[in-house]
Amino acid sequence: MSRGFNNNYGATSSTAVPDVVSFSPTEFISLCENVAHNIGSVKSGWQALEKSSKIIGTQRDNQQARDKVHQVQMSTNQKITATSKDLQRLAAIVRGGDKQQKLQVEKLTSDFKIVVEKYSSSQQAIATRMKASLLLNASQHDDLEASAQETQQLMQAQRTQQQQLQLEQDLVLERESRMRQIEADVLDVNQIMRDLNVMVSQQGETIDTIESSIENTRGNIEEGASELMKAAENQAKYRKKVLILLIIAVIIGLIVTGIIVARLKS
Repeated sequence: MSRGFNNNYGATSSTAVPDVVSFSPTEFISLCENVAHNIGSVKSGWQALEKSSKIIGTQRDNQQARDKVHQVQMSTNQKITATSKDLQRLAAIVRGGDKQQKLQVEKLTSDFKIVVEKYSSSQQAIATRMKASLLLNASQHDDLEASAQETQQLMQAQRTQQQQLQLEQDLVLERESRMRQIEADVLDVNQIMRDLNVMVSQQGETIDTIESSIENTRGNIEEGASELMKAAENQAKYRKKVLILLIIAVIIGLIVTGIIVARLKS
């Protein structure tokens, strides 16, 4: 499920995350599923390196085992680089999303960091074993060649000397080539981990801001409800006063009317 890759392992885009980005409704789900799948793939790569490290430098060590290690690292390095970019895209998306989305991305980022750290540790360990094995084999080969050289010099000194020099040169070149390949396979995760730490920090600040806004809104709602209750109480008191004044006015009107009627009859 990985996207297109290049050989610049460990290189990531800028850590600056835009405030708001446009995305389709299904992109968030798709990216989350892709990241979760790649986390599983990186874990499998780490486990494969752990098994291979028990073979390198032993009697079972051979070129086929080393080729397998190389293939595992090539594939896993690509997934790590692609997943880091996907997580940066998710971080940009959820800056305008809800708290649940932010927590989901934060969990994926944390899981990814953990498995990448384990994988990187295994990479360093197996690279050290492979280099040590190459140097040991070279030393043993030099000892054998030195003994063979003495015998050959006695038999055919001129013919064997040129062949021996060419063979040693080829062996040195081959050993240097293998060393460079081992070093090239080791993914530099330092920049990736720095980018992820920045993303997690930004997500944490955003979540804190949301929680603060929720608390402020809740306080405003409670304060508004209290004000409405006070207003309702004041309105009821006002109506009661108006009703009492109206009753008094009616009573006074009746009394005055009665007095007037009584005087007219008299």
